[in-house]
Amino acid sequence: MGEIESFFVWLNEAHGINLSIFYDAFDRSRLLRGALTTISLSCICLVLSIAIGIAGAWLQGSRVRLVRNVVQVYIQFFRNTPPLVQLFFFYFALGSILPMVQDTHGADVPLISNFGWAVISFSFFAGAFNVEIFRAGIEAVPRTTVEAAEALGYSRLKAYIWIILPLAFRVCLPALNNNLVNLVKTTTLAYAIGVPELFYAAAQIWSEVLNVQEMMNVLLVAFVAIVGAVVWLVARVERLLRIPGYHA
Repeated sequence: MGEIESFFVWLNEAHGINLSIFYDAFDRSRLLRGALTTISLSCICLVLSIAIGIAGAWLQGSRVRLVRNVVQVYIQFFRNTPPLVQLFFFYFALGSILPMVQDTHGADVPLISNFGWAVISFSFFAGAFNVEIFRAGIEAVPRTTVEAAEALGYSRLKAYIWIILPLAFRVCLPALNNNLVNLVKTTTLAYAIGVPELFYAAAQIWSEVLNVQEMMNVLLVAFVAIVGAVVWLVARVERLLRIPGYHA
């Protein structure tokens, strides 16, 4: 047993501060797997929600009224219902009508796993907010810039991809940063459908070891670190993309 493990064993025996993750290999592995699951879930949902936001903002400018109405219904549905209700809707309502498939061992398993439903639910939830964030950024791009692109022969799609979106993205970053942080925190709801993320792993540990207070502190520090990394990364991107004199 290493010095660090010995210290935490002594801390538990002498003062009752039971941080079992530092001296129990099984608890430590469970927490690390939960942290990796949370990070994986967050990264996948971040990318998908941004893609949904970009696509939705583009479709909001469609000349077809039906397309614009569909996007608006999507936004209102996901913005005005709780994310936990959405998660249960995807997992229990939609998941129950999908066919079962066989795994490598021949057992019947759901077509989409609980992790997959969490990705779908959280991506659509955050994507609804991202659509409005990107729409606001697009509207902040000067009309003269759009007209200049059209005068140079850019199609609507090419102007959006190469001129409007890069400028709008810079304007969107502060609001986008806030929404991405909320998305990372929302991933804890995956606990409700049995996704073994960080909160799920911590709950398993404290229910067995009875160290609720200690694990809640560990959980708080872990999420501060994960969210801090997201904030730092977006702030770094914002500095790299800043154009002097443009919306400074």
